[in-house]
Amino acid sequence: MESVAEVVVQLGGWATAADLVKATSRRALAGALRRGDVIRLARGIYGHPALATDYGAAVSHHGVLSHTSAAAAWRLPLLVPPTVPHVTVPTNRAARSTQKAVLHWADLPKDDLRRRLTNLERTVLDCARTLPFGEALAVADAALRTGRLNAEELQAAAFKMQGPGRPNAVRVAAAADARAESFLESMARAVFLEAGLEDFEPQVVIDLGGRRIRVDLGERGIRLAVEAEGHEYHAAPPQFAADCRRYNELVAAGWLVLLFTYQDIILDPAGVVATTRAVRSQRLGVPTNG
Repeated sequence: MESVAEVVVQLGGWATAADLVKATSRRALAGALRRGDVIRLARGIYGHPALATDYGAAVSHHGVLSHTSAAAAWRLPLLVPPTVPHVTVPTNRAARSTQKAVLHWADLPKDDLRRRLTNLERTVLDCARTLPFGEALAVADAALRTGRLNAEELQAAAFKMQGPGRPNAVRVAAAADARAESFLESMARAVFLEAGLEDFEPQVVIDLGGRRIRVDLGERGIRLAVEAEGHEYHAAPPQFAADCRRYNELVAAGWLVLLFTYQDIILDPAGVVATTRAVRSQRLGVPTNG
């Protein structure tokens, strides 16, 4: 039998007492409360400690977690996690709780109210309304990667939107790609798209005479690969050696590999673009100044 905490996580971070007793037992629920595996959010409602503050705010405001708080609950990647819960409240309800939250108002479907969480599509579009393009693209890419949402559905929903943030949401939906495999890769692709460098594909597979190598981003026409290297890059000697072999094989096959770190992509996107433009010009045989 699964633990109470495991059931809560599977149900999205919170659950009613009836749901938990049905899946486990009253005794198991009481024990989980004593140990702190779950905590009481409101009468008859229990939550996972890691999300307790957020879900508690949603319950107290009779609303649902939304925007970046919903993205966190859906385990979508964020550059900056929210410090205050974002809660969307039904349009016919006034704010009455004193619990701190960033409040939004909208018509909410019954399923969202039952879960106390905006659905995946709505979460992506809310983030696309309010986040910078790169951060919103990373959320959308990750949502498509789950398989619970497809690109056509997202694009259609974005097109139907109205109000502030619609242009960014439409743009994010059009660019989102389920092939992207990491937050940093999505941010790098966004940097290139915003600079007009639109020919990079995510997760390009290169066949090197029977050995297939995958790169984060690739422009096939000029054999230019870009790798977005996070904090864990080369953390272990075996991985370091494997990466060196992989890059050498790509170069031997006529590809050029650019490596950009987290600091490059997040803190110096202009430098990333300038370097990439210079290398592209060389690959295309275009003269550069200097």
